[in-house]
Amino acid sequence: MIDPKAARRFRRLGLLTIFAVYFLILVGGIVRASGAGMGCPDWPTCFGQWIPPTDESQLPPDYQHIYADRGYQNTTFNPVKTWTEYLNRLTGVSIGILIFLTAWSSRIYLKSDKTIFYLCLSLFFLVGFQGWLGSAVVASNLKPFMITLHMLLALLIVALLIYAIARSQKDLLAQLETGQLSPAILTLLTVVMGLTLIQIALGTQVREAVDFLAHHSQTTNRYEWREQLPAIFYIHRVYSMLILFFNLLISWKIYQATPHNNLLKILSISLSALVIVAILAGITLDRFGIPPVVQPIHLLVANLIFGIQFFLYIALKYALKSHDEI
Repeated sequence: MIDPKAARRFRRLGLLTIFAVYFLILVGGIVRASGAGMGCPDWPTCFGQWIPPTDESQLPPDYQHIYADRGYQNTTFNPVKTWTEYLNRLTGVSIGILIFLTAWSSRIYLKSDKTIFYLCLSLFFLVGFQGWLGSAVVASNLKPFMITLHMLLALLIVALLIYAIARSQKDLLAQLETGQLSPAILTLLTVVMGLTLIQIALGTQVREAVDFLAHHSQTTNRYEWREQLPAIFYIHRVYSMLILFFNLLISWKIYQATPHNNLLKILSISLSALVIVAILAGITLDRFGIPPVVQPIHLLVANLIFGIQFFLYIALKYALKSHDEI
């Protein structure tokens, strides 16, 4: 038998880690949108210090020449950008600590379900690789491909964490009332998750194009950038209608079939709401000159959509399997 207190501790640590990863995605989006990625031009220190300076006077007079010799041209100290990037790094370190604690607490499943333990242990090393990749992003001088890879790895970490937590609670998830839902809903969810991943990939390419314009465009008027975006931007925009239709379809099917206050019903409503928020954020980016404040929100919501889809899939799989066995 699993100690209920130990199981609860594992679940809480896992959920806290998931929230922390989503927070890191948000902070990373803010870093990218604000151009704060090189707020700390070195790694793991920041301007050669473990706690970054708050004023340019705390740096050597020739610090710009020092970093120019290291390959970082036009390095200028900006306290807001420096501390934004520093918060990003602190969040990353916090996730490393949390995932270690999660992996340690998962040892209670070694006898009942070894997959949970080995999955959490693998996640610990995966988060370590993510930290190394973060240093590689800085070393690459913020190459868009490296930034995108860094974000997609965060998405994978969240998915694996969700699966580990859901698997540890499969007995409870198996008790969820699925009403008249058929196993075909799992196939539909699989298709929709695939469509969502394609949309996220398209979005990262649009984001790379925006980053390129931010660094190389002859105009700083963001309203004019829209006309310079590649065709992938228009594909991403039209494709969002397909995403909206299929997610609303899934939400409606679950909403109709499940009883009041059922977890599945709550998740279906949340899924629809997030898809609508993501599309509204996309419209705002399109019509209002790609405001930097909206970019991280758009990114975060897209990741939350996939997270809910994935959890819905796992929960429904356990619940439907249980009902079939009755």
